[in-house]
Amino acid sequence: MFYDIHQTTTYSYAFPVPVARHVVRMVPVDRLGQRVVASHFTVEPEPVEWTDTRDFFGNHVVHIRIETPHTDFKVHTRARVEVTPATCWDEDASPEWEDVRSASGAVLDVSPASPAHFIFPSLLVPLSPPITDWAAESFPAGRPMLAGAVELMNRLYDEFTYDSRATDVSTPALEAFTIRRGVCQDFAHIMIAGLRGLGLPAAYVSGFLRTEPPPGKERLQGADATHAWVAVWCGAAIGWVGLDPTNALRVSTDHVVLAVGRDYADVAPIGGVLLGSGRQRLSVAVDVIPVPDKPAVATPPAAPEA
Repeated sequence: MFYDIHQTTTYSYAFPVPVARHVVRMVPVDRLGQRVVASHFTVEPEPVEWTDTRDFFGNHVVHIRIETPHTDFKVHTRARVEVTPATCWDEDASPEWEDVRSASGAVLDVSPASPAHFIFPSLLVPLSPPITDWAAESFPAGRPMLAGAVELMNRLYDEFTYDSRATDVSTPALEAFTIRRGVCQDFAHIMIAGLRGLGLPAAYVSGFLRTEPPPGKERLQGADATHAWVAVWCGAAIGWVGLDPTNALRVSTDHVVLAVGRDYADVAPIGGVLLGSGRQRLSVAVDVIPVPDKPAVATPPAAPEA
């Protein structure tokens, strides 16, 4: 599948902001199963500094500094991305979850994709006994790893309510778990907390969802903003498998990856500091539009000079 991605994020401030520094992760990169044909990224107002980097996990990170007084900060991403279907592994043919736990603990590899980085508590996903006990119901002795993870995803979908007003970006995973409500970020954090509590590697994935569903299919939850899901490590032979608890889906061609990390703190689309006062308002508009025919390779526009 080829997709054209149009994304605009706008922060509106009650009073002019004279100086701001931002860290932005809104540019997709080539990954296994994903190729960026072209991309164009801009911000308003024009920054006085602009630096493109890659973080440890390979995510594209843009550091910018703005010194023009402004009441609106806008981020625009335009990209054309090719996504190929993920391997559909047989759930019951995956290794037993206890073997995956043992294998992840014995891994000596410390490269970005190593499960070693995703088995310990992280800033926004501390270990939580209530969540661990709840997740353990999906992992009786000897159960295949992927079968248990898929059941856990489905239980989250069945037992929790998608409610954009129940939580915010700072809501702890345990609080969202207790009220059984939240958004994709909460569902991903809860699932990751449950898996890590059992010693199983789980990563947080940020990205986009297809906003034009195929005929006869319902529009996916979270398709109007940046989405989040979970990647689960199922042993060396299978590797990482994407699971979307918000929609009870195994990740394939409906998902476009922006960034991967241990939790939301590693992949937040926009962060930073600014000088100002008063309230701010956030609005996000996302379109992920299927391209009907295979397009010619385009030349991406040049990035602004620092």
